[in-house]
Amino acid sequence: MFLETAVAAMTCQTERKFSCCREKLKYAEQSVVDRAINDICILLHCSRHNLNVVSVGNGLVMGWLRFSEARRKFDCIGRPNKTYHIPVQVEDVEVFQRLANDQFCTKNRAIVITGRGYPDIPTRRFLNLLVGTLHLPVYCLVDCDPYGIDILVTYRFGSMQMAYDAKYLRLPEIRWLGAFPSDSDSYQLPQQCLLNLTAEDKKKAEAVLCRCYMEREVPRWRSELQLLLDRGVKFEIEALSAQSLTFLSEKYLPSKIARGVHL
Repeated sequence: MFLETAVAAMTCQTERKFSCCREKLKYAEQSVVDRAINDICILLHCSRHNLNVVSVGNGLVMGWLRFSEARRKFDCIGRPNKTYHIPVQVEDVEVFQRLANDQFCTKNRAIVITGRGYPDIPTRRFLNLLVGTLHLPVYCLVDCDPYGIDILVTYRFGSMQMAYDAKYLRLPEIRWLGAFPSDSDSYQLPQQCLLNLTAEDKKKAEAVLCRCYMEREVPRWRSELQLLLDRGVKFEIEALSAQSLTFLSEKYLPSKIARGVHL
């Protein structure tokens, strides 16, 4: 009934509002409501946004972008601008803030988005719309560890739980900009920046390597992940700042994009 009302009224409702009704529906957990919405979407062969169901996103965006949504206007640059360029997706807030401090977007006419780790549905949907509407190349920057690569894979292929909605969430065109296992040698990272893979890291790497689409769709990604596992060490994006505080924004990213050093 709640979904029917939302669709009929052409208004969006958050998952939180559904959870507020769970006492009436005898639901004990928000996760139960979430699974119920997924089941309804699968049954009706539709997406969540077709049912006007939205969730509050954790992602952040900055750069050369102005857009409107639900009669609200968003200006990420503080002044009118119709120029768009490269969207770059970064894994964590620290890197996002570093790029903001270095005015990366202003200097490179870029749009930078972070999902704060594993991306939620609104972040993935927003990025899918952005790339699909503006036909832009999109790059991904993640930590050089199994979980970082799994985040990259989530953007590229989507998640198993949301497979029915993959058309609106996945990014087949996404390009992996780094960090690569070989970057530790190429940029002479200090030994203290390299950390040994934990048992949990190795388990995650092996699980991702076993996915059928890795060999079929992105064999070079798979090779890099295998190299990471063979080397037995990992490092975070912030380790690149060992060169200089602005190395990531002024050298690493612009150089890789300009030279086409991505997978």
